[in-house]
Order: sequence, then C-alpha cells, then structure tokens
Amino acid sequence: MRDIPKCIYRRVMQLRLGEYEGVMVYSLETVRNDYPALSDGYAYLDGAAGTQTPAPVIEAVARAYREGIGNVGGAFPASRRADAIVAACRAAVADLVGGVPEGVILGPNMTTLTYRLARVLAGPGDEVVVSRLDHDANVRPWAQTGARLRWAQVDPVTGELPVEQYAKLVGPRTRVVAVTAASNILGTRPDVAAICEIAHAAGALTYVDGVHATAHGPVDVHALGADFYATSAYKWSGPHVGAVVADPVALASLHPDKLVPAPETVPERFEIGTSAFADLAGVTAAVDHLAGLVPGGGSRRERLLASMRVAQEHELELFAGLLAGLERLPHVTLYGKPARRTATAYFTVAGLSPRQVAERLAARKVNVWSGHNYAWELTGALGLRESGGAVRAGLVHYNDRSDVERLLDGVAELRQDRR
Repeated sequence: MRDIPKCIYRRVMQLRLGEYEGVMVYSLETVRNDYPALSDGYAYLDGAAGTQTPAPVIEAVARAYREGIGNVGGAFPASRRADAIVAACRAAVADLVGGVPEGVILGPNMTTLTYRLARVLAGPGDEVVVSRLDHDANVRPWAQTGARLRWAQVDPVTGELPVEQYAKLVGPRTRVVAVTAASNILGTRPDVAAICEIAHAAGALTYVDGVHATAHGPVDVHALGADFYATSAYKWSGPHVGAVVADPVALASLHPDKLVPAPETVPERFEIGTSAFADLAGVTAAVDHLAGLVPGGGSRRERLLASMRVAQEHELELFAGLLAGLERLPHVTLYGKPARRTATAYFTVAGLSPRQVAERLAARKVNVWSGHNYAWELTGALGLRESGGAVRAGLVHYNDRSDVERLLDGVAELRQDRR
C-alpha cells in the first residue's frame, strides 16, 4: 500500500474548505469529525451494510423527542410538529434523488415497501423481468406476486449486466422490469437508463433498487428512467427508514390493501401504520449533511449534486488504491471488474473462509462483511453461495487512506496467519 502513488489522493488529503486550483476541495477531516463513532479506532469498511451516523442526525432525532411529538393530523402543537417532520422528510428525499415530495412513500425499509408495491404492480398473467445482479429484495417480492419471472443474466467474469439481453426479455406481457442501480457486492453500475428505455418502449414500468447506489454519487430518477426508485437512509448516514420515489400521478392509479380508516391520499395510502417520526427528522438531517459535504450555494438539490459528485470522486480515488493493493496479493481472488462501479470490493483469501477473514480483520480493528450479503442470485452465479460467499469491503465518503492501508496490511498478514 505504501507505494501507491500519492497523486491518487491529491484531493482527499487537502484539509481545508474552499477552492484549490479551481477544483472544489473535499475536507475529509471536517467530514470525519461529524461522525462520533469513527473515534473508536476501527476502520469502518462496512458501509455497504449501513453507514455510521453523523452528529447532526443524532441531534435531530433527539431534538424531535425532546420537543415532543404526537401522531399526525391532530389539533395540538406536538401533532403539528409531526406533520412538519413528515413533510420535511418527503421534501429532503425528493431533493436527494430528483423526485417530488408528493411522490415519496416512506416506510421501515426498502424490502417492506417493495413487497407492498409489488402486490399492486404485478400479478398472475404478468411477466416481471428481474436480474441475477440484484439484491434479493428486488427479486423475491416479485416472485410472490404470481407473475412469471424472466431472468437477466450476469457475466460472472466481469460482473456486468449486458443491456442487449433485455430486448429479448421484455415483451408485450411484461408489466415491470426490476433492476438495481448498483450491485451491493460487486459495485456494478448497469446501464439503467438504457434498460428503462427498452422497458418503456414495450409499455412496461421500471422499479429501480437504488439502495446501494444512492450513497455513492448524484442520483436523478428522471435521467435513469425509473418509474419507481427505492432507497434506504441508513445507507447514506441516516436512520433505518426506507423510501420509494415515484410520480404521484402513477401512484394515484394504484390501490394497495389498507385499513378502512387509513388515508386515501397519495402517498399516504401506501404507508402502513404509524411512522417513526423522530427517525424521519433524522432522514432530513442526513440529506442536509450530505448537501454540505463541500461548500457552495444554490438550492439543496444543487448542493447535493455538487457534494455527491465530489464525494464519489473521493471514494473512487481511494478505491483505486484498494483494488491495486488487493490485486498485488497472490492469495487474494477478486470478483467482478465492471467498467462502472461503486467503491465496493468482493474477494476471497486462499485457505480461509470469508467469515474467518472477517473475524481476523475485526481483531485488527478493521470492519468488513462476509457471506452472500443478500445477493443470493449473484453469489450463485459466481459459484460462491455454497462456500460462504466472499469478503466485502466498501468505501463511503468518510473513509480515508489509513482505512485502506489497514485493510491491505491486514489481508497481507493473513497469508502468514493461515499457515
């Protein structure tokens, strides 16, 4: 790791705000100081399963409880505070992905929301195109609808999801094309816009899993062509809250099962039960935090696009060093080499199970995940499912060079450990 060119890190090692030779500078020190958990001495490379939470988010949740909140729709101040929290959360999520607040459905997580929406989007007699690249949360809910599944295959060597196959998979009976915007284990970013164009040409809807992708760069649901875009705040510094963003006109034509007295309005009729209002306040704070990763003016949407673009560059610059370091280790096998990806690596170490690797790295205070990580179909396509999957190490906007160095040093030492 120590011989990685320093130029790879030229931007991330600048520790001041403002402009540097005409380029927006990312103040990594300032960002990391916002995350109390990072002071415990661990290298957090587990963000693909959930990021740590910055102080403004923690304070927003606590403040909501301190000030007092009731259920929505009441005549008293605590209830009106809940109304305001919900409205602010919808607006924040819409700004993050380029939607509109009236089309933001909130819920406990993406999986729950996808099960709910799948039941009203497809049924017996329909066809749904799913992919082997996806997290199981964008596969199994569609299987439960009674629709016929048609499978888009992954290239097991590159980890790519070829677009060309969709021309044959999508037909007159296709109701939904469900596809991920980024693989949660390989980081593959398929050409979602091209896939959605094929779907729309056949009159099909598109359901895009953006859970992994949203944390790793700017998102524009319209540019993607996503009729429904799912995301989870715990992947981008927020609490455990899920959201699906859609056109409110499209939502108005759908009628999910609900309690009789529950609201008929959109998007409320898609939300079951009472929301975790304090957590919703934390979601808004998380979006505001992301919008402020780099200095700048403009609307929150404009600031988010700028911040997430710079954060993405930071992650990928670090990731170049991580990949180069792993590739140099003879006892490591890396999986997938997609042309466009998030900063997510999936690998095995000769002579050790993925769980053993994770345990030994944890003893060195390096956090990584092991196993299938719910990429059930993909680990099967890679031939890894039955042997315990692989090790996943992912970078997010608060990781630094020392995190990468500690991972590579730890994996290098595993060659001696296994003897």
